[in-house]
Amino acid sequence: MKHIIVLGDGMADEPIPSLGGRTPLQAADTPAMDWLAAHGRCGRLHTVPDGFEPGSEIANLSILGYDLPTVFEGRGSLEAASMGVEILPGEIAMRCNLICVEDGKIKNHSAGHISNEEARELIYFLQQELGDEDIRFYPGVSYRHLLKLKEGDKRLKCTPPHDVPGVAFRDVMVRPLVPEAAGTAYLINRLILRSQEILPTHPINIRRKAEGKDMANSIWPWSPGYKPRMEPLTVRFGIKRGAVISAVDLIKGIGVYAGLRSITVPGATGLYDTNYEGKAAAAIEALKTDDFVYLHVEASDEAGHEGDAELKKRTVEYLDHRILRPLLEAADSFDEPLSIALLPDHPTPCRLKTHTNAPIPFVIYKPGESPDGVQVYDEESVAEGYYGLLSGDEFMQRLFADPQ
Repeated sequence: MKHIIVLGDGMADEPIPSLGGRTPLQAADTPAMDWLAAHGRCGRLHTVPDGFEPGSEIANLSILGYDLPTVFEGRGSLEAASMGVEILPGEIAMRCNLICVEDGKIKNHSAGHISNEEARELIYFLQQELGDEDIRFYPGVSYRHLLKLKEGDKRLKCTPPHDVPGVAFRDVMVRPLVPEAAGTAYLINRLILRSQEILPTHPINIRRKAEGKDMANSIWPWSPGYKPRMEPLTVRFGIKRGAVISAVDLIKGIGVYAGLRSITVPGATGLYDTNYEGKAAAAIEALKTDDFVYLHVEASDEAGHEGDAELKKRTVEYLDHRILRPLLEAADSFDEPLSIALLPDHPTPCRLKTHTNAPIPFVIYKPGESPDGVQVYDEESVAEGYYGLLSGDEFMQRLFADPQ
């Protein structure tokens, strides 16, 4: 049997007054999701183990069945793998956002969703002005970039910028967790302050300001770690060949360490305007030769961070109509039956504009397996499903178990 996981990042939510007291999943038109629920088996999944923050890096590793205390080394190290950046012994890698600071407060975590081209030029500028052999900036996608430091100490308290919009940036700068990390914390904070001095003078930011756009006027490094050691999924679950499809380096990097080949889809942006059809087509093509695909769509998470309930509802519908429906239509064309799992990694409630660690709804459809009676896919309905509440690697174990 072939398997695909379709992950709508941050898709789960809370009831929203503007949607009539419904979540975006409940308010959206989702015939494909509901078909999966009615023909599959549902449940809820704890994706954030105790002691960890509800970030996408934690939740996606957890979904794939990895033991977080054993393997987790920060978001930056995972993204480095996708970018082809080697992490040597003694080096730490960190996610490095380009953010917008206004009146001393973090206005947003994305510099107004700056374009790849603008961001790349700014990262090269930062390397020229602030980097050296020990400090290296690497360009990624949109606002998501990489900072690598030699002889760095990862024992730091770093605040993800998407968690603190509207907060004074100085109140959430990097703090050492042990005395030995004080030098690393000082260096990173100095880079933040120096970036705020030079970035506003760059022609790109001058132009963005004149056009009424948010400036990328600060860096924000966070989630430090060393090179992780992860057992490939090919070993853990007997996958012969697998692929990951995503617009973001984090998920691609997880895929690299998990032993999956990364498929690049032209026009995949990580936003609501991503190339849904291209992702669906890439997944269908991969399933002709692979027995596992991890298909990740970022759009709902970004809508949640913006607090835009209507946009989040649309992103759910886009995933349903433009990815799940083509997958279901193509399912009979493969040489083996296709099992489809659908879930978010974590909730990103529009009310909070950040992630939470609440259990997420999931459905696993396997041809020939009797359904559990759940008729629609949403946060509440799945609680009555066959699987109940799972944690750890139980989701992956259930996914790859033979139909019953």
